[in-house]
Amino acid sequence: MTLTQLSAFVLVARLGSVRAAATALGVSEPAVSQALAALRRHLGDSLVIRGDAGMVLTEGGKRLVTIAAQMVGLGADAEAAVRSAQGAPDQLRLIAPSEIVEFVAGPLAAAFSTRSGNGVEVSSGVAGVAEMAVLVAQRLADVALGPYLGADRSLGLVSDPIFRCRLVVLAAPDTPPRGAPAQWRWLVDPSGTDPGSDIARLLRTLGIPESRVSVYPNQTAAWDAAARGTGVAPGIAHLAAHQLRRRELQVVEVPGTPVALSWYATTLPADRRSASTGSLRRFLDTPEAMKLLRAPGAGVPPSRFRPPVFVTLWN
Repeated sequence: MTLTQLSAFVLVARLGSVRAAATALGVSEPAVSQALAALRRHLGDSLVIRGDAGMVLTEGGKRLVTIAAQMVGLGADAEAAVRSAQGAPDQLRLIAPSEIVEFVAGPLAAAFSTRSGNGVEVSSGVAGVAEMAVLVAQRLADVALGPYLGADRSLGLVSDPIFRCRLVVLAAPDTPPRGAPAQWRWLVDPSGTDPGSDIARLLRTLGIPESRVSVYPNQTAAWDAAARGTGVAPGIAHLAAHQLRRRELQVVEVPGTPVALSWYATTLPADRRSASTGSLRRFLDTPEAMKLLRAPGAGVPPSRFRPPVFVTLWN
């Protein structure tokens, strides 16, 4: 029995499917299935079985999941303790929706690292809304920025509002869209395909069919296409400030918009999170961090979050 097998089991149990666990871990579905099968053989229990609404825990799985989560957390503590004893910088893993990683995470990480005297290595990556809470709870990530993640109290997370913003619809000034919103071509970044994202909720509210949605590699690419008159692109208003100021884009009036949103910082409780995580959480309340959140730099193509799990351990 390994920590990797236990991590796979907990993610399958929390996220409800092997596919979701594989996506969260950044590995293939067969890799997760193999890890789960090895744990089942070792414990002599199916642990999770398929039900009508997804994966269901057996009685043994219900008893194991809490203990397994604690063991995975202790493994993260052990790794951090050894790194500290070796004098290595603390590692801090930040996860967020793609638009936050693209525009905000880099400047925030750079400013925080400078403030901490470069004693903390900050990495950031994109994660789906459904994955974020589980990744933080399992200590596979340290901080999540974006939507509120405190609804599932069993995970024991703290989700505090840190910034208010607005979701708007953008289009080229010279080619305003015609007809009903359901007839427009909608240009989104990958977060638009995440059912839990703000953009996906807006598209559902407006009744936009999938056939009218085009997915671009990142938000900047979607906005560039909108500026060329290809379609309309939803996005956070202040992140598009440069394009709006240069009149490359304009805000389009759409029923139900602008959508008032809040960004939250989600971590473990103060007595369970690392010192560097606590430092970052305090930094997010400073005027310097607020300035970066209000006026981020140019977008950087975001990459998917890669948890500290070694694929070679699955076999």
